[in-house]
Amino acid sequence: MGRIHARRKGSSASRKPFRTEKPEWVDMSEEEVIQKVLELAKEGRTQAMIGTILRDSYGVPDVKLITGKSIGKILKDNNVAPAIPEDLMALMRRAVRLNNHLQNHPKDLGNRRGLQLVEAKIRRLADYYKTVGKLPPEWKYDIKEAELLVR
Repeated sequence: MGRIHARRKGSSASRKPFRTEKPEWVDMSEEEVIQKVLELAKEGRTQAMIGTILRDSYGVPDVKLITGKSIGKILKDNNVAPAIPEDLMALMRRAVRLNNHLQNHPKDLGNRRGLQLVEAKIRRLADYYKTVGKLPPEWKYDIKEAELLVR
């Protein structure tokens, strides 16, 4: 299947090994993993960063195998989850950077096209999150509001 904004096909990626239970070499218990996830979240880390830190520093290959819940579900259950999902916020940061560049360099047409593509992704992702219920139905993307949210 082809890409949305490019004339090329996707390439295959690596897959996680298929496991159904906790590996025997993991030393941390379920409660310790949950406490570490909450501690890292209170430091301001994103879900992806939390998973990477647990994998690299603590030897936890997959939080869901140990706890039975994903990192996002753990944060949501403890009321620490962000109001706007992580991937949508990353796209909004990118749009703000592109918009700031466009203010200084108004003739940069490649940048203008990139901003259009990122904003299209933001709108599609926001529509998905509205249907799933992660965003309120009246939420709307605006570059000025995105600048305030990102700061």
